[in-house]
Amino acid sequence: MTALREKDSAKHSSIMHIFLQVLFILVLSGLGYLVAQRFKLIIATIQLAKSIELQDRPADRWKRVLLLAFGQKKMFQKPLVGIFHFLIYIGFVLINIEILEIVIDGILGTHRVFAPYLGSFYSILLNFFELLSFGVFIACVVFFLRRGLGQVQRLRSDSHRELKGFPIKDAYIILAIECILMLALWTMNASDAVLQARQIEHFEPVGAFVVSEHFIPLFTQFSTPTLLIIERVAWWFHIVGILSFALYVTYSKHLHIFFAFPAAYFSSLEPHSKMSPMPSVTHEVKLMLGQPVEENTTSPDQLRFGAKDVMDLNWKNALDAYSCTECGRCTEQCPANQTGRALSPRKIMMDTRDRLEEVGSVLSKNKGQWVDDGKSLLGDYISAEELRACTTCQACVEACPMELSPLNIILALRRYQIMEQSDAPAAWNSMFSNIETNQAPWKFNPGDRLNWAKS
Repeated sequence: MTALREKDSAKHSSIMHIFLQVLFILVLSGLGYLVAQRFKLIIATIQLAKSIELQDRPADRWKRVLLLAFGQKKMFQKPLVGIFHFLIYIGFVLINIEILEIVIDGILGTHRVFAPYLGSFYSILLNFFELLSFGVFIACVVFFLRRGLGQVQRLRSDSHRELKGFPIKDAYIILAIECILMLALWTMNASDAVLQARQIEHFEPVGAFVVSEHFIPLFTQFSTPTLLIIERVAWWFHIVGILSFALYVTYSKHLHIFFAFPAAYFSSLEPHSKMSPMPSVTHEVKLMLGQPVEENTTSPDQLRFGAKDVMDLNWKNALDAYSCTECGRCTEQCPANQTGRALSPRKIMMDTRDRLEEVGSVLSKNKGQWVDDGKSLLGDYISAEELRACTTCQACVEACPMELSPLNIILALRRYQIMEQSDAPAAWNSMFSNIETNQAPWKFNPGDRLNWAKS
């Protein structure tokens, strides 16, 4: 009778084991599919923007990736903040290498599948990951308190209207999620260590780890069946939490975790002050001067000076908007913003991203086809007053840790505002007229331009 019960128990355990394997594969596939679909939509939205070539000087571009994206060089202009941010970034990336083992365990129904192959190095590796996880936890707590206590003016929603609502909540949600995921990791490892000590089958004897060992006393009082449940719940919470986090990030400002690298690689290698010419204007000028031009396949109805909507920007502008961390360093350094003007370079980036998200929503509803929704970036999101306030000083680009360019978006919109809508102050129009007729901003005869040198 006892043998029969043991046989039934083993059969039941085997069925449950297979069920959990199948469930894990379904969860992994489902969340993986959602993440892939989300990235597919984002890329399709970016590709609606104009095409530009940014493939020159690859060695210099990879250097920028290493310095700006991976090394976070400009973050260290404020050393303490830079260290904490680097710790969160590197720590979270490296810790998630452990996901590979968890995923394999979930698919195969194994437990710590790498331990037998890595030997003593496995414990060294896990101890290193736990130290990093502790650093991530401390940094997240510091940043949470730093935001909550309102010590940083550029991060306060009462001072910057673009942060009200979801943006400020998003920052707290991300920090809280990272702390909870680290706690789940330590819970899993601590309960695992207790089960190892009790010599429970399938629990590889790898010992305790440097951080989670301090949690072991909390679990020694529990019975083995209860500990098995705690360990499995923590295991599931950790892996499903990370997979769900990966999906949430695609809707969050923390999308820069993925896009920082291409944004750095494709950033302009020219001086920030260099303005790119408009091909449509170059084409017309060459025609006027009788110079040879390439055949223009753009129809008159499609020809547009500057940008009215995100589709008129180039794809790097769109990528920059998705890569923005909303840190506000650009707005903090903007002289127009400091003097109380409506302009906030951070808001320019956030508005561009919001419009891209709205365009993506239209694409999603229409099976990947763009259907005019009657809205545009200029007017519905960014006002003429904001554009006029910009002095093109490049302070925003210089301040950005990733050297993203709100300025390029501002210039593209302002070109449309001036050249298409003829919406400029009277003083500007007078200057434009003088340049056109007198080749100078001032109203005098071109022949008198050098008279000042005679005095």
